[in-house]
Amino acid sequence: EDVIVVNKPPGLVVHPAAGNADGTLVNALLAHCGTSLSGIGGVARPGIVHRLDKGTGGLLIAAKNDAAHAALSSQFADHSMDRAYYALVWGVPMPPKGEIEGNIGRNPQNRKKMAVVERGGKYALTRFKVLKAFGDVAALIECRLATGRTHQIRVHMTSIGHPLIGDPMYGGSRGMGGGKRGKLPDSVREAIKALDHQALYAYELGFIHPRTNEKVFLRQEKPLFISKICMELETI
Repeated sequence: EDVIVVNKPPGLVVHPAAGNADGTLVNALLAHCGTSLSGIGGVARPGIVHRLDKGTGGLLIAAKNDAAHAALSSQFADHSMDRAYYALVWGVPMPPKGEIEGNIGRNPQNRKKMAVVERGGKYALTRFKVLKAFGDVAALIECRLATGRTHQIRVHMTSIGHPLIGDPMYGGSRGMGGGKRGKLPDSVREAIKALDHQALYAYELGFIHPRTNEKVFLRQEKPLFISKICMELETI
């Protein structure tokens, strides 16, 4: 009656915008929930409390009434909602566990991109740990968001020299051409080339239920696209 959580596939846009008038997650929610979604977000974003990038898959929560929307929005605002992601990155972060701090704002050289900026922007904090290293070529990491900025994980990991594999915007899709990456087995190269989005997946979501005040934790297993690349990287 209050919330709905969906496992968004990569490639699905969350809400209608220029160039994506239909075929979005909002369109699917409206078809599934009818008029029960919260109207706080307006016509284009009914029920939407937060978003995932088009190329990022995983758990996303929407509100089915205005009271739930307000309660969930406050949890995002005070950073009390738990969100954890699987990410495949180039290289192996050292140390294998840490925090990345840095204000995120529009890239002054390319307004379509975000960047860690020295002045302005919004404070952002990402906590990460290496779950598995594949030689020194790549790593599966867990990222936990303490804040929720646009492209936060993608920008923060790139800022420390470990862009996400497959990321078309922040450099993770290139980089197989030189050094050790240029000597990857063909099976690994083909698996990565077949990825048309960043290797990022929101696998855990924790929140206080807006009606019962109970803590709710939801988790998903690794998606097939990440498991497949990990399996190929094991051959390095």
